[in-house]
Amino acid sequence: MRFLVLLLFFAASCTNPPYRGGDVCGAEDFVIDSYQIQEGKFAILEMEGQCIGCFDEEMLDEYEDRICEDDLLTVVLHHPTRSDLASAVASIGQNVGFRVKDRKIQLPDLGGIEIGGLSLFDAKEKIEGIYRKEISDVEIFLSYRERPMQKVDLMGLVERSTIPIDGKIRLFEVLSLAKMPANANLFKSYVVREGCMLPVDLYKLVKEGDMCQNIVMHGGDKIYIADPAASPLMVLGEVNKQRVIDLPNGFMSLRQALAEAGGIPITGDKRYIQIIRGNIVHPRIYTLNWQHVIRLPTESLLLIPGDIVYVAATPIAEWDRFVNQILPTLVGIDLITRGSKNIGITLP
Repeated sequence: MRFLVLLLFFAASCTNPPYRGGDVCGAEDFVIDSYQIQEGKFAILEMEGQCIGCFDEEMLDEYEDRICEDDLLTVVLHHPTRSDLASAVASIGQNVGFRVKDRKIQLPDLGGIEIGGLSLFDAKEKIEGIYRKEISDVEIFLSYRERPMQKVDLMGLVERSTIPIDGKIRLFEVLSLAKMPANANLFKSYVVREGCMLPVDLYKLVKEGDMCQNIVMHGGDKIYIADPAASPLMVLGEVNKQRVIDLPNGFMSLRQALAEAGGIPITGDKRYIQIIRGNIVHPRIYTLNWQHVIRLPTESLLLIPGDIVYVAATPIAEWDRFVNQILPTLVGIDLITRGSKNIGITLP
């Protein structure tokens, strides 16, 4: 009798019931948070305690491109009679180019001319005006050859590492030129300007065609395109296949996650499907049941990176496992008991 009581005690201690602490939330809280998730990347980051800042509509404005320090220019001079001057300019242009230093370029017969901060058109007009004080009928043609600062740097899953900018090129075009893969993790990808992350949702831009995210690029901007596996969630417990699932878009429905884990077998307790979200020390834990999963709209049950979906085991499943684990011991005790009785040994 004492052994049976002890056996039942061990069986109770081996069960793995769902968490029912004071910080558990219900299906209503999960649905409310899911509708916030639908608002996009920065609503999700806000849920995680991160604040990126507000979108400034001025980022959508084009600007006039200006000649910058260290730009390398191509200069072509045309004159009906001064072929010597035209050849001198062409020779410098072919061999070394005209580099902007201290806002100036050096031209034959003129020396240093300050053009930093001017547009190409204004710089052309200025150079022609100075030449025409000495030589009439001079025509100047200017173009960019290299622009060390007027470019966007790209990192991560892209084929091109730099894209030149001109005051008009926008983020969508830069991403197209960079040739990022279709499965890139847009949720974890970001744009940085002057050391700060910009509040631009690449998923909305690329996948939903939201041109409100299509900002004009500036020199020095940096774009990082993340790997598809950069933001996973986990499905654990009583599912047919415990697994890690990538979330390249930043969210997934609970229904899809359970489907990718092979569903819930008979050993799973469908009354207790829990989603563990947030800091592992102080998580937010939602408890749902199977009726929520099959009856609520898909968009109202959304998971985000870092979530853990846990399906509890049925009590009978835990008991079966306990019996399977303890059975060899019980058989051994039974054999010893039977043997001891045969040789006169008394066991308590």
